[in-house]
Amino acid sequence: MSNVLVVDDEAGQRKIVASILKSVGHFVYESASVDDAIQQIAENRPEVVLTDLKMPGKSGLILVEEISKHQLPPEVVVITAFGTVETAVKAMRCGAYDYLNKPLEREELLMVVERAAEKYGLRVDGIQLRMELTRQLTSGLIAESAPMRAVLEIVSKVAASDSTVLVRGESGTGKERIARLIHYQSKRGHKPMQSINCAAFPETLLESELFGYEKGAFTGAQSRRIGLIESASGSTLFLDEVADMSLSTQAKLLRVLQEKEIRRVGGTKTIPVDIRIISATNKNLEEAIKQGSFRDDLFYRLNIIPITIPPLRERNEDIKALINYFINRSGRPKTVEPEALRLLTGYNWLGNVRELEAVMERISVLSNNDVITVDDLPVELKRISEVSGKIQPWELTKEGIVFEDLERNLLMQALQKSNGIMADAAKLLGMTYRTFQYRAEKFGLKGN
Repeated sequence: MSNVLVVDDEAGQRKIVASILKSVGHFVYESASVDDAIQQIAENRPEVVLTDLKMPGKSGLILVEEISKHQLPPEVVVITAFGTVETAVKAMRCGAYDYLNKPLEREELLMVVERAAEKYGLRVDGIQLRMELTRQLTSGLIAESAPMRAVLEIVSKVAASDSTVLVRGESGTGKERIARLIHYQSKRGHKPMQSINCAAFPETLLESELFGYEKGAFTGAQSRRIGLIESASGSTLFLDEVADMSLSTQAKLLRVLQEKEIRRVGGTKTIPVDIRIISATNKNLEEAIKQGSFRDDLFYRLNIIPITIPPLRERNEDIKALINYFINRSGRPKTVEPEALRLLTGYNWLGNVRELEAVMERISVLSNNDVITVDDLPVELKRISEVSGKIQPWELTKEGIVFEDLERNLLMQALQKSNGIMADAAKLLGMTYRTFQYRAEKFGLKGN
């Protein structure tokens, strides 16, 4: 049963309503004025408020407006005399759930109060679900470092707005997790976030996925299909790898942002949509604009709130905390010996948090000991230890160096000594094949 507050300046009417509600088990509070009702709401937190509209002093409409300002307001049912339905409708526009006409009928009163209480309960469940989702999303977002603390601070601020957000960062840094955190902390969080990876679809198929299509729009379109943008109306749409969207689709997305409407593929009717767009990329959009592969007007629309997630190598303070988090999550509690921890924190995690997570899961599964040692680490990490033990410390001169020249020279030497075989060259520098390939491509170096 529910807590219900009955507000009416007429004591007789108030007592009758309270008696009916008590007879089926509701906990009922009574109030004769708006000011007293506001105080009782703060003290007793009712799920439903039944209020007469016409009262001396402050009216029931003022109470409805005050209640609507609460963070978790009760559902309000207004009671009105015949002929003042227009006022009741105004109250509903201000946030009231429903209205009842005098004289009240017992069954109708009980039914409306029950439905109002159910709606309140659903709102509470939705808030709790969003809090749990937020807890899960933030559990792996370690922010010991200043750069990550700055990111989460922006997230907390932008979640309350409806602005478009562009999340930038290397692969594996957690761009989608940040997007979901923004969504579930926003007023749209009661609805599921829709998401799509723009790089995973060819141009025509991506357009159909986003905008939907009408029956007969193309071969194989045997029925109408609702697109992701239309499905996300009232919620958030996450566009991952937005830089891989074709110029044609970019133009249509720009129209969505400007006009708040879409047109299905093969359709002639415009459909209004209410969405928030969060996009993400690991590419340099400014460079893409110069090359003509990305529209500058779309960039300005998407980049209202920019969030850049730093790569793991730039936030070493987070690595140790992440290691502990992944170990504890595995359900196999272990500690890490100092030398192994030194190698883990000193490694250049090209795959960022995703790569670290995979390595720690592998270690947790394969290690039989309570302490993780160097022997438990993957070969690419152990190679760092072997190489660092053979090379003498190198001292920077006063003149300094161009670091990229040094890096390029080392890569070239490794390729020469390994006869152009990248896998062997990578071992010489204590890198994974993937890391070496990435860096070699950066300098235009070729290998096998």
